[in-house]
Amino acid sequence: MEPRLSFQYNRESDILTIQKRSPYAEQESEELDDEVIARLNPTTGEVESLEVLFFSTRLLRDSTFELPIAADLRLLPIG
Repeated sequence: MEPRLSFQYNRESDILTIQKRSPYAEQESEELDDEVIARLNPTTGEVESLEVLFFSTRLLRDSTFELPIAADLRLLPIG
């Protein structure tokens, strides 16, 4: 089964996390854009999660929020 995206928002730290899998020690980190952190698979370089810092502030500043990544979104079978 393919991984599903999960979204978690931590109000205290104002961080939105979007992930395909839970973090692990070997993951590499890279800042993609102004305060957007990608967690990468160390072997393939695939993006496994994103952390958007100061998320609520971004929404208040602009009407559109874009991430500097390409996405291949498709429906997964239920069950």
